[in-house]
Amino acid sequence: MTSLNHLFTHQRTGNHSAVVTSRTDFQRDFDRIIFSSAFRRLQNKTQVFPLPGSVFVHNRLTHSLEVSSVGRSLGSMIGDYLVENFSSDLDENSKQFYQHQLSNVIAAACLCHDIGNPAFGHSGEDAIASYFEKNESDLKQKFSEKEWADLINFEGNANAIRVLTNQQIGKDLGGTQLTFTTLASIAKYPCEAIAKKKGFINRKKFGFFQTEKDTFKNIAKSVGILEENSEPLIFKRHPFVWLVEAADDICYNIIDMEDAHRLGIVSTADCENLFFDLIKSENENTERVEEKLTFITNPNERISYLRAKVINALINQSLHLFKTNFNEILDGTLNESLLDIYKNKNPSLQEIESFSIQKIYNHKAVIEIENAGYNVMYELLHHFIPSILKPKEAQKSYDKMALKLLPKQFIYENGTDYEKVMGVLDFVSGMTDNFATDLYRKIKGIDIGMTM
Repeated sequence: MTSLNHLFTHQRTGNHSAVVTSRTDFQRDFDRIIFSSAFRRLQNKTQVFPLPGSVFVHNRLTHSLEVSSVGRSLGSMIGDYLVENFSSDLDENSKQFYQHQLSNVIAAACLCHDIGNPAFGHSGEDAIASYFEKNESDLKQKFSEKEWADLINFEGNANAIRVLTNQQIGKDLGGTQLTFTTLASIAKYPCEAIAKKKGFINRKKFGFFQTEKDTFKNIAKSVGILEENSEPLIFKRHPFVWLVEAADDICYNIIDMEDAHRLGIVSTADCENLFFDLIKSENENTERVEEKLTFITNPNERISYLRAKVINALINQSLHLFKTNFNEILDGTLNESLLDIYKNKNPSLQEIESFSIQKIYNHKAVIEIENAGYNVMYELLHHFIPSILKPKEAQKSYDKMALKLLPKQFIYENGTDYEKVMGVLDFVSGMTDNFATDLYRKIKGIDIGMTM
């Protein structure tokens, strides 16, 4: 079991040297993410519903900001709990960290938890993975078994570690140069792609590409992540991951419902009933809630008020479950997320999830954007991958024209085939919905002409 004193470090990626500042290292993490271009691009990446529209709904950026707000609350309250209940196990530095800085770590990690997700949500991930699967006969022999596993299982979580730590051509070492503590807190699936396996919470997907394997080893060593297996490489989860995951789960379970209501996909009555049932199941003072609702007649405001009450109830439940399962979380043996544990005991959250799958995630508008996004991302890869893999002497004029569209920081001329492909994936996965669509239309000849 890892000591609470060894779960955090001020060490960063890259050629960072310590400086004296009024901000702590973890507050600086938060600020670096906020001002990064990768974070800014989340404003035009699909969360669930098509962007933009006449009714404002959440995109990846607004979702991440709200997850960060919930995460800060969770971090603050768990930090106080650890100091109050494990004071004898903590040195003075650790007491200061848990009481005053854990909240900043969780907030920063929540802020960047989706930073590796490509355009068009999960359909963008599927398109990238499918491209390699469908072209296996032409491509597989160019890569090692582990490299191929990365490509056919492309994963936004692993890509987040790459986006935040990789040195692109002409840029500084260490990417965004975040602390290892913040990076460890987003690693929901701390294993390599070849080790992914259903039924194990830390292996449901994977958390780092082969290019970042050594970087992740350094992260794990510095913050006490427990190694489960060396070959293939598998780690236990870091304890802070459960808080970041809970904040994300709380927000998307509830906010998607609110967005669907604003778009008219879900009726006010259905949304109110689902939210109110969950509040009631938590033994909240429902009389006070009903009294408050008598003063709120605007349907959107009624849902917003109930949404806030539901999120508060789920935060309290997450805190309770983190404390109840603390020993298993600390040694990495807990095999369920906090919200899944709660869901198994609470039919109200199960009902919200079932309703969302039936009425929201399978709605025509959502399916249309997923199909369109899949085709856009697939065709962009088809435009670049064959050309980047050809030796220079074998490239035709159309290959050279295609590669001229790749910015220089994504072209690893002297790299392996795997590194060259990863450069293309960096470019394509980093695109916003609009940029990907515009480029697709241009290379397909749908839009012809100069645009700036």
